[in-house]
Amino acid sequence: EDVDIPSRRVLITGATGLLGRAVFKEFNENNWNAVGCGYRRAQPRFEQINLLDSTAVHDIIHDFQPHVIVHCAAERRPDVVESQPDAASQLNVAASGNLAKEAAGVGAFLIYISTDYVFDGTSPPYKETDVPNPLNLYGKTKLEGEKAVLENNEDAAVLRIPVLYGEVERLEESAVTVMFDKVQFSNKSANMDHWQQRFPTNVKDVAAVCRQLAEKRMLDPSVKGTFHWSGNEQMTKYEMACAIADAFNLPSSHLRPITDCPVVGALRPRNAQLDCSKLEMLGIGQRTPFRAGIRESLWPFLVDKRWRQTVFH
Repeated sequence: EDVDIPSRRVLITGATGLLGRAVFKEFNENNWNAVGCGYRRAQPRFEQINLLDSTAVHDIIHDFQPHVIVHCAAERRPDVVESQPDAASQLNVAASGNLAKEAAGVGAFLIYISTDYVFDGTSPPYKETDVPNPLNLYGKTKLEGEKAVLENNEDAAVLRIPVLYGEVERLEESAVTVMFDKVQFSNKSANMDHWQQRFPTNVKDVAAVCRQLAEKRMLDPSVKGTFHWSGNEQMTKYEMACAIADAFNLPSSHLRPITDCPVVGALRPRNAQLDCSKLEMLGIGQRTPFRAGIRESLWPFLVDKRWRQTVFH
């Protein structure tokens, strides 16, 4: 039997992570020949590549000859970046610039995943042309990564996205899903941030945007530069926690809204809402309603299994 191998090839970095898994799945299920790479958790499903090893990066790109590279790998935890600045800069900046250079060498379209944290959150919503002013080191390294990518590959794309959630392997994988335990254990009150305005975004939607962007680019070489994508439901963490409780018919009276600016950890922007009209004008985009997306993501982590019947029937 002749096996129909799709002729369109995509390489995904960080394919073991929350976003990378969704991106790999999206391309794989839409007739792309997808190869994912990771580091600590790569094998057996994905290629094991240290992105700081420029020879290994060169080799996989030259062997596979991808048409598209989606660069999801990053140190994306702001408090970890503050405590390990050199390692974060190596991955978020140096490795990204090198990847962009290697992509240019084989004519691959690189999509670099960036963040809404490049903005200071004082005058939302932010367009792609607005001047970034990151408040924390994470935002600074991602902005430097954007510059490194575009300096090494002027045909690349930068895709800025906000806080992500989706089908997690562990609740701690997302700043949204990590709240589920506090929601479920209603016997003790839980303080929840009600100051920072967020736009929780499903990784499946970001993955669809990456694929649509890649497919649009294959037809139109002018598709490049900086783009924004985001969910369109504005919520604080407190409001997300209440919505999670609501989605599973759980009580929320033990959740306490804290309206003061947080004093510990890396500085966060108050409201870094992204204007997504540039992608929307290209006919690109997909949005999952938060309650539907969060239910799909979290039901395996329900402690009281009886709720599953009430939620799903």
